[in-house]
Amino acid sequence: MTTASNEIGKTLKQRRLSLELTLKEVAATSGVSSSYLGRIENGQRFPSAHILRKIAKPLGFEESELFTLANYLSPKPPVAESQAEHNAGQLDPYVARVLSQEPVEMQRTVTTILIVMKSMAALGSKTTTKSR
Repeated sequence: MTTASNEIGKTLKQRRLSLELTLKEVAATSGVSSSYLGRIENGQRFPSAHILRKIAKPLGFEESELFTLANYLSPKPPVAESQAEHNAGQLDPYVARVLSQEPVEMQRTVTTILIVMKSMAALGSKTTTKSR
């Protein structure tokens, strides 16, 4: 299968493992069979938009994040994105400017990394809150 299948599969598997969920647990909450989810994670299948919608919530993704990762949606233009995220205190204007000069594939890669890091930070804060 294609590199895109491998990348989306790796991202989904990393998220599932970071949430300490089994394939069966994700399957039960999403309605997608565990065997099909396994094939997606292994890069043997590429998920349709319908499947991405079903697995987004159980894995803690926004649908638009998964659609962007799967290249169903283009990343938001970096300048507009940088202004919105900077206003929320998340992305430095210099970083956004540098990123906007990179090829689209690099922008997608960096966007993916930022999404995963944001999700991991959110998970970390939830874990900290639960342990208090």
